[in-house]
Amino acid sequence: MNKKIAITSISSFSPLGNQPELIWQEYLKETSLISEKQIGNQTIPVATISEELKKEVEELKASDQKYKSLDNSVLYAILASRQAVKKAGWTQNDIFGINIGSSRGATELFEKHHQEFIETGKTGTLASPTTTLGNISSWIAHDLKSSGPEISHSITCSTALHALLNGVAWLRADMADKFLVGGSEAPLTSFTIAQMQALKIYSKEENAYKCRAFDLHKTKNSMVLGEGAAVICLEIGERENAIAYIEGIGYATDILEHGISISTEADCFQKSMKMALQNTNLSEIDAIVMHAPGTVKGDLSEYKAIQKVFTSSIRPLVSGGENLPMLTTNKWKIGHTFGASGMLSVELAILMMQHNQFIGVPFNPSRVQNPRRVIKKVLVNAVGFGGNAVSVLLSL
Repeated sequence: MNKKIAITSISSFSPLGNQPELIWQEYLKETSLISEKQIGNQTIPVATISEELKKEVEELKASDQKYKSLDNSVLYAILASRQAVKKAGWTQNDIFGINIGSSRGATELFEKHHQEFIETGKTGTLASPTTTLGNISSWIAHDLKSSGPEISHSITCSTALHALLNGVAWLRADMADKFLVGGSEAPLTSFTIAQMQALKIYSKEENAYKCRAFDLHKTKNSMVLGEGAAVICLEIGERENAIAYIEGIGYATDILEHGISISTEADCFQKSMKMALQNTNLSEIDAIVMHAPGTVKGDLSEYKAIQKVFTSSIRPLVSGGENLPMLTTNKWKIGHTFGASGMLSVELAILMMQHNQFIGVPFNPSRVQNPRRVIKKVLVNAVGFGGNAVSVLLSL
């Protein structure tokens, strides 16, 4: 990285809550926020936002007639973005870019309008403008009265970290001084869940942990969907109000063999991690927040990629096991939030660094932190269908 990139705030809106102190308290608990809910005509494990946060969404919709027609993916992102720019100290006088992406976008609203069309042969006036992919960033810009560039994209589950890559690129190119980046997802619809079930990756676990993310001994897929949004404010150079810095970025794509495939040793992750870590001694990496979606192949292939990258002459094997960084994921707690998941992982990484405490996976034996280890550098991974990997190195 030839120019230092500061993260001056982070804000989220998820099953964990929307306040940093409460989010951290939730992470300290070894209980999952996944529970059985009625989605369409079936009861299925999902991770939903709380009733309190649902009230905030309803209040937002009631505050402006135009907001009543928006999908939850947009509303979650607006609420998270308002909080993020406020914490960063940005005002309407600041010109900043916006890149908030989503894997599926306004899926609930799209399904509603499509059902209306099937039944009547007609659809509402706002059916198209409220379901386009650019809908999220453009509405955030409207809400924040921003005059900078607006970008939206979908790169499935690595969408939020690809937004981060875009923001870094704009800042390093001197095309902007500030960028708001992240992802938002509201995928808890019967059609979306049916698609995941058709892929045979949705959880049928009956124990307390419905999503067995980073359980390398599981024999069944256990992915569970969650909802939420997370965004960060990026600024060029050192900042007094920086909460973390981006030290390295990496990206790569597997050669597609199947629509959801990832290679056995996640070649894409090996390449993205090596790129992000190219200027860093591997022994300095304290922890990795894995993508680990809870699928048998996805979790294991990412773990093998980490083994490949870190068990080298720079970071050798030690007696009794591998001298890997501490490994974790948050999907056992909040499910897979698709396009928002990478930025929610960034949030976990920053919280662990701020509190100098590792948050592990309860059913993973490697979850214990070395008490002598200070958490100063954390790598975050995300990957989408087809192996679109991103790795981001964060430091205090």
